[in-house]
Amino acid sequence: MGSATSELPAQRTPLGAGADTGLKIVVVGGFGVGKTTLVRSVSEIRPLNTEEVMTQAGVGVDETSAVSSKTTTTVAFDFGRISLNDHMVLYLFGAPGQERFWFLWDRLFSGTLGAVVLVDTRRMDDSWYAIDRLEHHGTPFVVAVNRFDDEPVRHSLDEIRQALALPAHIPMVDCDARVRSSGKDVLITLVDHLYAIAMAQETTP
Repeated sequence: MGSATSELPAQRTPLGAGADTGLKIVVVGGFGVGKTTLVRSVSEIRPLNTEEVMTQAGVGVDETSAVSSKTTTTVAFDFGRISLNDHMVLYLFGAPGQERFWFLWDRLFSGTLGAVVLVDTRRMDDSWYAIDRLEHHGTPFVVAVNRFDDEPVRHSLDEIRQALALPAHIPMVDCDARVRSSGKDVLITLVDHLYAIAMAQETTP
């Protein structure tokens, strides 16, 4: 990743008394793409992480060649919370990325209003399963491209959209999962997408 540091809030803020709308959001994507980092950077509470140190048991099972510096991995889910305004709160669940934990995803999707698919362009094939499961469940989602400094080629969003065969109505954004403002922009994009879908359904005869 780049040299920028995470913009963590100076003080974790309590949930406002006026908050009356809570939305469950799931962050999915391949192994080591930055899901835990995104949840950790935007959460206004101390995030719950189920990270464990990677051991020899994962050798030959988990594909780690593109994330050789990674020493821990999520084995259940990450949980965080962010208030978008005085009335709307997002509850964030980060799904585990390794294939051996994918059986947990369908349960995480239960009750989910929307999802963020986090993409690493160096390993775009890892995004297919997430997109497939969300489409299977009929869960609206946006795609956020987590940019890394060591990308061999910096592909445009249009090129990534074509590679993932995404229709034009699915929003795509660039992001830096370490930076709180960037992660918040991703979540706002998702909420705007959910709102647009809800409005379209209301106006459909």
